[in-house]
Amino acid sequence: MTLAIAVLASGRGSNLQAIMDAIENKTLDAVVKIVLSDKENAKALDRAREKGIKAVFISPKDFAQKIDYEEAMLQEIKEHHCNLICLAGYMRILSPYFVQNAPCRIMNIHPSLLPSFPGLHAHQQALDYGVKYSGCTVHFVDEGMDSGAIIFQEIVEILPDDTEDSLSERILIKEHQIYPKAIQAFGEGRLRQEGRKVIIQDN
Repeated sequence: MTLAIAVLASGRGSNLQAIMDAIENKTLDAVVKIVLSDKENAKALDRAREKGIKAVFISPKDFAQKIDYEEAMLQEIKEHHCNLICLAGYMRILSPYFVQNAPCRIMNIHPSLLPSFPGLHAHQQALDYGVKYSGCTVHFVDEGMDSGAIIFQEIVEILPDDTEDSLSERILIKEHQIYPKAIQAFGEGRLRQEGRKVIIQDN
């Protein structure tokens, strides 16, 4: 069965593009049903529209409470019968209400080797701390911030002259590789979670 995906994005949508490219290249058996954004001018919405995918801007300012805003997003996701929600540069923390009421699992990609450097500015956090390696992590979303069970990780060496931008560029290459890979494994039913561990079964 082809996996039906909803993507939440706030910015340029490069990971969304990687997902769409993997679908076109037939390395990912999925279809992006809808892209939702909290930013009206998000490049991710343009990328979706260029591919004929429904792209919806929902303004948090239109709702008195966060729960109402999130319910509007959940309704869109449910209407499109999605099997997986993918966060791709979505810059708002999902509430426990959203996580508990989502109709399917939620997956995210984060630009560090979690549990190190969660939250914003992960690249700069890594540089400031002086670690020798960073990378990226695909994980399931739970009610905490970047605290869900880890699916895949990729390591990137930090170079002596790295800046936030240069490190970000190298990590992004790895992000684009492992996110579609994790989604495909999920779609094939090869991910089994046991407590905090995600067991990846062979084909």
